Amino acid sequence: MANTTTLRNAHIKFVENLRSQKRASATVIAYRKDIEQVITHLEKLAKLTASDVETVDLKGFLDDLAAKNYTAKSISRKINSTRTFFKYLKVEGIIKEDPASTLTHPQLSPKAPRILTVSEYRALRDAARNDVRTRAVVEVLLQTGIRIGEVAGLRVQDFKAATSKKNGELTIAIFENRPSRNVPLNLTASEAVAEYIKIRPTSHDEHLFITKTGRPLLIRNIRATIDRYFKEAGITNAKVNDLRHTFITFHLSRGVSLDLLSKIAGHKRISTTEKYLAYVTKPAEEKQELEAL
Repeated sequence: MANTTTLRNAHIKFVENLRSQKRASATVIAYRKDIEQVITHLEKLAKLTASDVETVDLKGFLDDLAAKNYTAKSISRKINSTRTFFKYLKVEGIIKEDPASTLTHPQLSPKAPRILTVSEYRALRDAARNDVRTRAVVEVLLQTGIRIGEVAGLRVQDFKAATSKKNGELTIAIFENRPSRNVPLNLTASEAVAEYIKIRPTSHDEHLFITKTGRPLLIRNIRATIDRYFKEAGITNAKVNDLRHTFITFHLSRGVSLDLLSKIAGHKRISTTEKYLAYVTKPAEEKQELEAL
């Protein structure tokens, strides 16, 4: 007898399963939206239950995306989401045959990470110089390469100031499914954070970076602020995560070991860090400039 679980109910169970695995919130949201889009397409075909779906229906969905000029990267992500969803349904016994198992990814051309030039690096720091809180955030991002979500999650007690004998340090708490780690903080970044703490609004909240009203500075707040300073500095086509790309590439250029840099960046696999080696070839004079940053 065919399973009559509706696609909508299967979708709910799938998202709950992802959350139970402690998958990153951004990942859960991406999967949820992608499968919502697939289901909307299938419902137009009167395919309401999971067992109704055939491979041809899913290929039609992908053809529809291509006709709407979705990029190969976007289509590939939606294929991944779709395959994960139907694989889950088969494991759970909701379907007997997996209609997504034969879907193939389009050819992708690897896109080089956006890495700030030395002049852009300096321009961003100069633009934020007179905004004490933003200067601290920018220096932390540039000098540690931590993720924007990790910046938002920092607590006051996670910061150890630099001394005359050693660098400062940030303790990065467990972030979604990633373990905690300690990240060195050079004198420039340490001083920027220390200056911010002096003027930080009084608050019962333990977050390091807070608003004027004492509430935690959210990821969207940080992103909007950095985007504003990118514009002020004349830096185009850059996002907050590009500061992380810049940190990794600059430090590989300086000869920092892959193993150490992988641990600082919080990469699960050293192969992720290795990919940046393709972007570290710099002229000798630029390497000297990097040393001065």
